[in-house]
Amino acid sequence: MDIATVIGSSWICALALCAVLGDAFLPFIPSGTLVILAVLKTSQISGAPVVLGLGVALASFLGDLLLLRLARRGAPSVQRRLEHRPKLAASVARVQQALDERTTGAAAAMVVVARFVPAGRTVLDLAIGHSPGHPHRFLRWSAVAALVWAAYIVTLGWLNSHWFDTAWLSLAVSCAAATAVSTAIARIVRRNRRLAAL
Repeated sequence: MDIATVIGSSWICALALCAVLGDAFLPFIPSGTLVILAVLKTSQISGAPVVLGLGVALASFLGDLLLLRLARRGAPSVQRRLEHRPKLAASVARVQQALDERTTGAAAAMVVVARFVPAGRTVLDLAIGHSPGHPHRFLRWSAVAALVWAAYIVTLGWLNSHWFDTAWLSLAVSCAAATAVSTAIARIVRRNRRLAAL
């Protein structure tokens, strides 16, 4: 493998890690797509998927930690975001109530599931940040959720890189599969919420 390939792979990996860190604040960032692209770019490097997976999990956890701390300290940017987005504020309040009403195991599962729902991670971090209780329990669950999501997205990219001969097809199938999983989980969450409201 030549030096240009290694440098190119390093850049896409750094970009993917920054995206995973940042999508706690900006959920529209295509972090999953960038992680899959990084996996495809490094699939021929021995041990790269494991190292990348650990990096993704760490970046994901750090993103949660940063947003949580900003929310708990009442950062003006976070407050403005909630004030100017009533739907986001309502989602945050709903998640706070759901966390309060659930058992420890159910709340832990909720934290993991939120990682797979579009913008779920952001709403969850803000909800925990605005809750009166201490977030230590949440941080443990967040670490588990980060590991689960990192393992899932890296494995998805790695499997497709070995199943298909062309990188563009591997990327397309991986992204389609990730989108399908997120959409299915989001629909299940919405359905359960409607049933609970009845």
